[in-house]
Formats: sequence, C-alpha cells, structure tokens
Amino acid sequence: MNRQKKLQQLFKAKAKKASAKLAPKKPKYICKADRLKLAAEASDEAVTTTATES
Repeated sequence: MNRQKKLQQLFKAKAKKASAKLAPKKPKYICKADRLKLAAEASDEAVTTTATES
C-alpha cells in the first residue's frame, strides 16, 4: 500500500506541474515606483502630443 501511495503522489505531482506549465502566466510584478514613473512618462507624452497638435 505504501509503494502505491508514493507512486500516486508522484503521478499527481507530475500532473500538477504539467498543468501549471499550460496555465496562463501572470504578468510580471511592477513595483509602485516604476508604475508611477511609467504613468508620468505617459502623461508627459500625452501633453506633448496635444501641445504640438494645437
């Protein structure tokens, strides 16, 4: 019984790893400071494009 239980655990673990590889990946975490920097750059670009258009 013990050997069968160990084999079942191995099969379940392999199946879990295989399904995890197929699962959609989460986006990479971006720290708060970087998010603020990106937002500032985006707003600067928006301001410059609207200023040049008018």
